[in-house]
Amino acid sequence: IYGHIGILGNLVLMMFYTTVAGWTLAYLYHSAAGHLTNKSAADLGAFFGSLLGNTGELTLWMFLAVFIGFLVCAGGLRRGVENSAKFMMGGLFIVLVILAVRAITLPGASAGLDFYLKPDMSKLNAAGVFAAMSQSFFTLSLGIGSMAIFGSYISKQRALAGESIRVIGIDTFVALMAGFIIFPTAAAFGVSPDAGPGLVFITLPNIFNEMAGGQLWAVLFFLLLVFAAMTTVVAVFENLIAYAMDEWGWSRRKTVIVEGVVVFLLSLPCVLGFGPWSSFQALPGVEGSVFLDLWDFIVSYLLLPFGSLIIALFCANRYGWGWKKFLAEANEGEGMKFPSGLRFYCGVILPIIIGFVLVVGIMEKFWPNVLPF
Repeated sequence: IYGHIGILGNLVLMMFYTTVAGWTLAYLYHSAAGHLTNKSAADLGAFFGSLLGNTGELTLWMFLAVFIGFLVCAGGLRRGVENSAKFMMGGLFIVLVILAVRAITLPGASAGLDFYLKPDMSKLNAAGVFAAMSQSFFTLSLGIGSMAIFGSYISKQRALAGESIRVIGIDTFVALMAGFIIFPTAAAFGVSPDAGPGLVFITLPNIFNEMAGGQLWAVLFFLLLVFAAMTTVVAVFENLIAYAMDEWGWSRRKTVIVEGVVVFLLSLPCVLGFGPWSSFQALPGVEGSVFLDLWDFIVSYLLLPFGSLIIALFCANRYGWGWKKFLAEANEGEGMKFPSGLRFYCGVILPIIIGFVLVVGIMEKFWPNVLPF
């Protein structure tokens, strides 16, 4: 069950990420070509709208994201995926630090730093806690097999708890650095930091136009987004490729070609959803159910928590893998060990928490008025 949830989740995630990766590639090109410079806020908003409505151009950029992702994976796990990940993640960290330093040195950035770093506990509520819990599944790709597949490549010489702490630490570092870019920059230019995609593709380019050397900072920022998007695209592609190779015995070359075509075709509705199919309501009566939002809902609010619930019960329950077998596998090798005393938490408390996220996510989408927050 978990394996099938994983492959379905990765496939749906690909439809979402290839589209977003196409956006980032498009904006990297347009910023480098100077198409975003010397434009007013209204012009930048119109540019973003025209890009979404240009089905041909969006399809081209989405195809390029698919092509690059599968080209990397065609090189194999070590030569393709590992080497590209080292390059892109290294570049991601460098660009993050450069942009963060520039952001916090902008005039007026201190207000954004205060907002970002000084907690206001009076604003902490159930909705905020739920949002943070939901985000944790998405940012770590928990519940759809991603961690299981890449974890299977780890040497038996290292215990899994220590490796998990490293993954969490790197992920948290990237998130913190992104905050050091967004909040000080938004505060310096008096814009709201919660504008969603509009902040990235409309507001920030407008801000870059107000900065000295704005085109350079815009190129660096969208290069950062390209690295972030493509590392995810490559990782999820490798999950799909590994599944087909293991289950059906296909060669890597055959798998790359077949799955490349399939992913491209399945991603087209996301592109068409902003153009010819924009009037199509994927979930009748539910606001925000265009294809991109629909795939995001299916992955973030259904498959990720449901898959996590299954694997938590499987590892801690004697009717599944069993706690002793789980500990023996997780603690094999050197490094931090997973505490054996957490069986009740992992088998009872954790499933309740995950179940809460799953149920509330569904209610928030279909029956938001029923929720008390």
